[in-house]
Amino acid sequence: MKKTFEFLKQLEKNNTREWFALHKSEYDSVVKENKAFFNKIYTELQEHDNLKGIHIFRIYRDVRFSKDPTPYKTNFGVGYSRSKPMLRGGYYIHLEPGNSFVGGGFWGPDAKDLLRIRKEFEISTAEIEKITSEETFVKYFGQIEGDAVKTAPRGFDKDHPSIDLIRKKQYVVRRKFTDKEVLSDGFQKEALLTLLAMRPFFDYMSEVLTTDLNGQLLF
Repeated sequence: MKKTFEFLKQLEKNNTREWFALHKSEYDSVVKENKAFFNKIYTELQEHDNLKGIHIFRIYRDVRFSKDPTPYKTNFGVGYSRSKPMLRGGYYIHLEPGNSFVGGGFWGPDAKDLLRIRKEFEISTAEIEKITSEETFVKYFGQIEGDAVKTAPRGFDKDHPSIDLIRKKQYVVRRKFTDKEVLSDGFQKEALLTLLAMRPFFDYMSEVLTTDLNGQLLF
């Protein structure tokens, strides 16, 4: 990871196509390093879950509709998807000097899934609260994060005791890592442990999204 961080730090200072072209060989080297790391995590995670695939995000930014004209991202990221329709949730690793984290969850649920989640929490949040109050969950993630609507979604009571969960449009978690932690020999193990710590959350949400409000399977 040392070469990766050194390259990203330089890229942040010189985020131009001209500089990137002159350092393409360095980029190719760190891409190879990262692919090896991401694939190791995939292999290890697959032993504990049923993954559908791995997606290593490109470093090239789409600047067509962006106010930021810089052509390259200053991070490397990878996503691991679970096998749908029965298994839901996605894992993610983000490597960036000063802003690295391991996370995952439900980043952009479609309207149908989002409504199903909200309806579940309207009925009861006992199970999700039990999961999110577990010692490991609190230690690694703190709480569920995600963007939310400003008021109660249509059809929901703004005074519902669990309105903060119901208002969310995303249900994600993340554990931050310092540069020192990422560059340590134990980072691969810690990254895997962090991903595995999401499983109770993922498994519960998968159960919700594959059943109706009466608990009957949809598939």
